[in-house]
Amino acid sequence: MASPSATRQASGFGFDPAYLSTFESKLFVEGPLRQRRLFNFFVLLLLATLIATYGLLSSSTATVIGAMIVAPLMGPIMATTAAVVMGSLPRALASSGLVILGVCSVIFTAFLLATFVPDGGIAFASNSEITSRIQPDLYALLTALGSGAAGAFIISRDEIADSIGGVAIAISLVPPLCVVGIALQQGELNAALGALVLFLTNCLAILLAGGVVLWMVGLGKLAAAPNQIQLRRKGFLVFAVGILIISLPLTITSYEALDRRLTTNNATSTVRDWLEGTTYEVIAVSISGDRIYATIEGSGSPPSAQALAEELATTLRRPVNLKLRQISTEAAAAPGP
Repeated sequence: MASPSATRQASGFGFDPAYLSTFESKLFVEGPLRQRRLFNFFVLLLLATLIATYGLLSSSTATVIGAMIVAPLMGPIMATTAAVVMGSLPRALASSGLVILGVCSVIFTAFLLATFVPDGGIAFASNSEITSRIQPDLYALLTALGSGAAGAFIISRDEIADSIGGVAIAISLVPPLCVVGIALQQGELNAALGALVLFLTNCLAILLAGGVVLWMVGLGKLAAAPNQIQLRRKGFLVFAVGILIISLPLTITSYEALDRRLTTNNATSTVRDWLEGTTYEVIAVSISGDRIYATIEGSGSPPSAQALAEELATTLRRPVNLKLRQISTEAAAAPGP
């Protein structure tokens, strides 16, 4: 029969000590079934890589989500932070080693799968499933921190442990690694770096936020020896420093995205003012370097394009190269009966 203190702890916020053995058996790949569990891990990981790679290349959101659910990579990442909270260096090293092997396997497999795609079949500029993973920003970090915290809370409770699939969808691990492999195969090093930053963001967020939650629910109280406490402090320090380092490129990306958005909005407003009093309306405005691409639609003759270029240069305070596309809505009169 459980002690009154254990019962009180299990009914509240704290970690239930009676759940510890089940928690460890689910999270850590060890014991007599270790080889079988490793085999299962890599089979699922490679299948998830296959699904995610071709889901990304076909720009199929549903397929990519399916790969996120199949992929088991979150398990050893959670195991790593749990081992740190529990002060177990051997478990932390074994789990982090499994993460590294898994990461390398996904990138290498995605690289090989991309070689079977015909030339021209991979579009980095127009494929939204790829472009959304090569320019992560601070929103990605905040989302990952929330997902990591949710995942840690879920695995700490036996009664809700089956909900971990929702967290797997919320946080992206295998898809950005697949983008790394695809980008390397295509020689797109900047895209590969961006996708790798997204994975590292998600991984570090799981380690830090997940570790904090597991410590808050009381898992760390089960490991109170001085060497265990010291390992826990060093581990959290490493996770926090990693988050700070990865925040630098995310901040730069966020600033650049905000600047592009504001610049595009200003340019669009200028084009609308230029068209005032005409039948034309703005269809789209985009900016790439010093080039501004504007598409307008209407009838009759639009105002002077040179005047628009000068107004844009004044608004944006820099020289611009205007590319104006005009879509005419004039229709020929229908013939009489």
